[in-house]
Amino acid sequence: MFTGIVEELGEVVAVENRGDSSVFRLRGPLVTEGAKHGDSIAVNGVCLTVVDTADGEFTADVMAESLKRSSLGALAPGSRVNLERPMALGGRLGGHIVQGHVDGTGTVVARTPGEHWEIVRIALPAGLRRYVVDKGSITVDGVSLTVVEAGEDFFTVSLIPTTLQLTTLGIKQPGDPVNLEVDVLAKYVERLLADGAVPGTGEPVA
Repeated sequence: MFTGIVEELGEVVAVENRGDSSVFRLRGPLVTEGAKHGDSIAVNGVCLTVVDTADGEFTADVMAESLKRSSLGALAPGSRVNLERPMALGGRLGGHIVQGHVDGTGTVVARTPGEHWEIVRIALPAGLRRYVVDKGSITVDGVSLTVVEAGEDFFTVSLIPTTLQLTTLGIKQPGDPVNLEVDVLAKYVERLLADGAVPGTGEPVA
């Protein structure tokens, strides 16, 4: 489980294409400190399993499903990536509950700079629209953000200087893809309501 608070701006060192999967080697001295085989690290919001580590770098397998649903397939050596380790038990939930399971990709549409911040408009896939609401939570490339405006086919977020400086969202340009993970609580509520009964009672939802 992650919180969407990026710990380190890392870099793709190498990508080995294996047809229906890829092997990534990434540089991230902070997140690899103490990491071992089998640990999880979120890369641009995608939870990956560490295969091995060495000299501040780690490798991870990326399966076809992850390549299909996320923008990881567009990464190349030199690409910058947001890195986060899972939240430790008892740690502070600084962002919101993030699973590292990307729901789809959006596209940066426009950037509007302010005096000390920037408004970014992102195109939203139709299948995710119902989960995005004004002032709700969303994860963009692994960054926990608050939705400013939720439109029919877009949403906007306001980025503070820290986010602009320490994550990939500071360098994303119109046309660039971004990974999106909607609030998992919204998906559970939708499923419960679709079943038509109050959990544990069998009574219809009013």
